[in-house]
Amino acid sequence: MNKKYVFLSHTADAYFAAYGKTLEEAFENAALAMYEVMTDTSKVAPSIEIQVEVKGFDEYSLLYNWLEELLFYTDSEQLVFSEFHVEKIEKENEEYVLRGTAKGEKFDSSKHESRNQVKAVTYSLMEINRKNSLYEVKVVLDL
Repeated sequence: MNKKYVFLSHTADAYFAAYGKTLEEAFENAALAMYEVMTDTSKVAPSIEIQVEVKGFDEYSLLYNWLEELLFYTDSEQLVFSEFHVEKIEKENEEYVLRGTAKGEKFDSSKHESRNQVKAVTYSLMEINRKNSLYEVKVVLDL
């Protein structure tokens, strides 16, 4: 499968499935799908890079915390992102840890399309599956 993500049907919110050959790649593509809900990511220049480290008690809370951390930068600093790199996801002691980066720029209404405002990531219908050699994560975003 060459698709990074697909949008799924949902009555009120944004729902997507993101894919990857590794869990890290699936998390990267989940972030890309989330920002595609907000704007056309092809028009977001990767001029600002942020370092991200989040922890979770399982892979679900790690996915939630990854997306919420990125959303924090959008809400607090008006940054939108178009490139994501999850260096690694690993279990340290009793916690899962994700280390990665996101690249983007400040939202500029003259350059960036304003689509939907994402209020929050949810656990509703969240899934993390491995099917043969492909990871799939599903996420609902509260709009």
